[in-house]
Amino acid sequence: MNVAAYDAGLEGLDSLEGVDALCLFVGEDDRPLPGSAGYVDWRLCGALSRVLQSGFFVGARDDSLLLPTDGRFPVPRIFVIGLGLRKGLDASSLGEALANAGRVLARAKVDAVALEIPGTGSLDEATRASALTDKFLPAFKGKKVAVLAGKELARRLPGRKS
Repeated sequence: MNVAAYDAGLEGLDSLEGVDALCLFVGEDDRPLPGSAGYVDWRLCGALSRVLQSGFFVGARDDSLLLPTDGRFPVPRIFVIGLGLRKGLDASSLGEALANAGRVLARAKVDAVALEIPGTGSLDEATRASALTDKFLPAFKGKKVAVLAGKELARRLPGRKS
């Protein structure tokens, strides 16, 4: 499996190539939306925020949502996976969320995905990289994973090609 690193942020999202889905993680207590979810929501003119406000998707653990990008990103669809409470995110709950995301994406027959690993600022980079390697990659059946990451996490990615 090809694992590539892209800069976290709007430029990284805009530079994605060969990816057929974007996977975002949203916690029940994520207001405003952090990281890539915030950038995506901004680019989609608040579409994700409106879904959250409606209560249709709240970011609960194992909650999932599929949104079209309407051509606003170089990927056609966005999968949003609930984290539960982000303030309670630890290595175990991160692993569960990533494994769940891998299963959801595998069922949807996603071949290449971009994602940002949750836990920036609260979990160390080794823990985040291990969760990707040990939980997400075995559950995901596609061929390419593009990780939106800072430099320290990017250095820790398995088989990284950037």
